[in-house]
Amino acid sequence: MMEWFQELSSFQKTYWIITGISTIIFLFVLIGTFVGADTDDIGDVDAEIDADTGAGFQFFTLKNLVAFFTIFGWSGIACLDAGYSKSITILVSLLCGLAMMFVMAAMFYYISKLTSSGTLKMQNALNSIGEVYLTVGAKRSKIGKVQVKVQGALRELEALTDSEVDLKQGSVIKVIEVTNNGILIIEPQN
Repeated sequence: MMEWFQELSSFQKTYWIITGISTIIFLFVLIGTFVGADTDDIGDVDAEIDADTGAGFQFFTLKNLVAFFTIFGWSGIACLDAGYSKSITILVSLLCGLAMMFVMAAMFYYISKLTSSGTLKMQNALNSIGEVYLTVGAKRSKIGKVQVKVQGALRELEALTDSEVDLKQGSVIKVIEVTNNGILIIEPQN
């Protein structure tokens, strides 16, 4: 092994050293991610420092830099083995490393957008069709409850109506308004 390494040019040795070190770090990061070492309890190196503004598009992170040097090294070694010149090897290595950083940054950005805050936005109930669960008093005389599908889940929410008659349990309704304090204004559906 040492004889093989001694026969390499200094340019090749540099690429092999960068590749070896970055690949080992990459494997540690990969294993740490799979076993859960990438949690906030241990410390997230990729976190934004100034304020919690969401995940944003983060290009310069520890994971992206490790990926850059790993791909930089392996693509450079492939170019050297293919017989390319030093300048072409460096150019291809840089382009491959930057492409990998961009792909990883984009991937983590879009994965972060898949999460849901879980906050119920009452305005999303507008124009929803539902059913009276507890009687709603006529002319806003008594708050009742309705079951309405909001944000993909069936919810039991407080409601009032301007209808001339009480809306009894089982009546089909439509949400026509949401008050400032989150009470639904409903109307009966025929």
